[in-house]
Amino acid sequence: MAKQSRGEATVERLLTAALEVFAASGQAGFTVNAVTKASGVSLGSLYHHFGSFDGLAAALYGHCLGQTYTAALASVDRSRTARTGIRAFVTTYLRFIQENPAVARYLHGSAYSSYLAVDADRARGVEPDHFPRVVDHLRRWVDSGEIAHLPGPLLEVLVVGPVAVAAHRWLATPEDIDLNQAARILSDRIWASIRAEQAVS
Repeated sequence: MAKQSRGEATVERLLTAALEVFAASGQAGFTVNAVTKASGVSLGSLYHHFGSFDGLAAALYGHCLGQTYTAALASVDRSRTARTGIRAFVTTYLRFIQENPAVARYLHGSAYSSYLAVDADRARGVEPDHFPRVVDHLRRWVDSGEIAHLPGPLLEVLVVGPVAVAAHRWLATPEDIDLNQAARILSDRIWASIRAEQAVS
């Protein structure tokens, strides 16, 4: 048990250090040497836990994405209707981005950022069974007829895609976009794109 706890602590130390290195140095400075130096963990231990530096990078992506989605999806689960659920997802996601810039910049600035809105669980090192899928949290409203029956990946793209692009744009040029305004507008537009025809608009 003690050995397992030490292993978990080492993994957490590496993930924390990796995020700090990326936040401070960007993609160019995000190297195995920089992370091992910042964490105080040996190269051999990093490889033992993640297989490679790319494995660590993928795991960090999954960790950051999981944090972001967990916060946003918890607000969805507390919502009574599909429309308020979409509004909660958009608002909470963008608020999390504002409050956690290091996590946000890794999600949107790392080599794995292209996975954000399309099949994120396929990112190397991210296990599908442990990845929070937006579509799973919308299923009850699909079944009730509030949300249109759409292929799962496309439904997820319609919900996450606009929010992810807004977050990316804000991180790149914050003066160009007001995230509070984006939350209001995108909530209504996303809802209009996924609601079932018979659903009240």
